[in-house]
Amino acid sequence: MKNTLPNVFLSRDDIHSEVWNNAVKFEKGRLYLVEAASGTGKSSLCSFIYGYRFDYQGIIAFDAQSTRNYSVAQWVNIRRRTLSLLWQELRLFPELTALENIQIKNKLTHYADEPKIRQWFERLGIGDKLSAKVGRMSFGQQQRVAFIRSLCQPCDFLFLDEPISHLDDENGRIMGEMIKEEAMDHQGAGVIVTSIGKHIPLNYDKSFKL
Repeated sequence: MKNTLPNVFLSRDDIHSEVWNNAVKFEKGRLYLVEAASGTGKSSLCSFIYGYRFDYQGIIAFDAQSTRNYSVAQWVNIRRRTLSLLWQELRLFPELTALENIQIKNKLTHYADEPKIRQWFERLGIGDKLSAKVGRMSFGQQQRVAFIRSLCQPCDFLFLDEPISHLDDENGRIMGEMIKEEAMDHQGAGVIVTSIGKHIPLNYDKSFKL
């Protein structure tokens, strides 16, 4: 990222950020924490990197190539093989079960087998929720389902937007262990975590104030 700033902030002169209007580089195999206050554009940052929104000035580039003019086919490939994102609002299907929500993605990627997925559910304390409708689950339980979904693909970067806002410390610790094992050790991926308060307890290589 270079000199990137949301269009909505263009008229403001009170932006003091280590990300906006700066040069920021994320590398594979490293852990990053982006700490933000409410209203500083955290969700916008996620949307810009994922190619969901383009209402910004400056440059966002993958391997030195600007993403602004990527084709639909390029974005499809990136989202399937390169970048995995856990949205703050989760974007699960409430009428489907927890396992069905995972299977929608995993049938596209063919990344994790069902025993592995079930193991992840058990590890995060929701092994009894596989057949539960997501709309009837607590937000914290839904966060864990969305996290498991984010692991069901190959990726160079795993982007997690406030992944433990509704989780207790023990589940946050377990999630951190799984990130290291599944994303970093297994895939060599870079991990970017955003937070407006508590965050996953990991040994971050670098922290940014948004």
